[in-house]
Amino acid sequence: MIRSPAVAGSFYPALPAQLEREVDSFTTFAEPPPKQRAIACMVPHAGYIYSGHVAGAVFARIELPKRILLIGPRHYPGGARMAILSEGSWRTPLGEAELDGKFASELKRLFPPLKEDEVAHEREHSLEVQLPFLQRLCGDEKAALRFTPIVLGPLPYEELAALGGAVASAIGALREAALIVASSDMNHYESDEITRSKDRKAIEELLALDARGLYDTVRREEISMCGYGPAIVMLTAARLLGATRAELVRYATSGDINGDRSAVVGYAGMIFH
Repeated sequence: MIRSPAVAGSFYPALPAQLEREVDSFTTFAEPPPKQRAIACMVPHAGYIYSGHVAGAVFARIELPKRILLIGPRHYPGGARMAILSEGSWRTPLGEAELDGKFASELKRLFPPLKEDEVAHEREHSLEVQLPFLQRLCGDEKAALRFTPIVLGPLPYEELAALGGAVASAIGALREAALIVASSDMNHYESDEITRSKDRKAIEELLALDARGLYDTVRREEISMCGYGPAIVMLTAARLLGATRAELVRYATSGDINGDRSAVVGYAGMIFH
């Protein structure tokens, strides 16, 4: 199976040269940051014009391994609540990125609720928008890039934590470097002031590596963080894999780009070590 891009030309440029220039603009700095090894990261998934600079600031700081696990929310109805793909590739304007059948098979063995499901992935943008960053930053090694895509519908905390435990076990069993990428935007369509206040509460839980705390805070404070489920899976796995600290690399809202502070979306880029 080759999955064609669903949002090229809308969320990011469809022309390869233009896409390369845009990714480079988000990941190139006058004083390049030192590359860090990381267990996991969290990046936004809005159109590049709004959140590309946040995602780019994270990816530019990470020493990317060849094995990537992408976990994002399912924004559209249809498909399994825990949907994985394990065979074929995904096409972007920068070429094809191969799926990681070995890792996906191990993860499905450890966690049978994960279902092979093309429907849940076919229109979803939360993972697709990350691939051009990974393809571009892998450089000459991009042919070796392998990734596993998972999208999640609404799920209770216990199921999210169980999937996080399986992710940690699968990564541990393969004994190879891997990076868990959770894809999430933060609060949606409230004022800039309210969004920053709500997002600060969620970010505090992320910095504390507290998966249960994040789940409870999002629900109690009515934070419309679309990828809190993927973030909880990521936090659970990262803690089990030895993560002890987190850093907020960059935070912004859509109001920083378009000047409209009345109804914004928040974007946080974080690294977990």
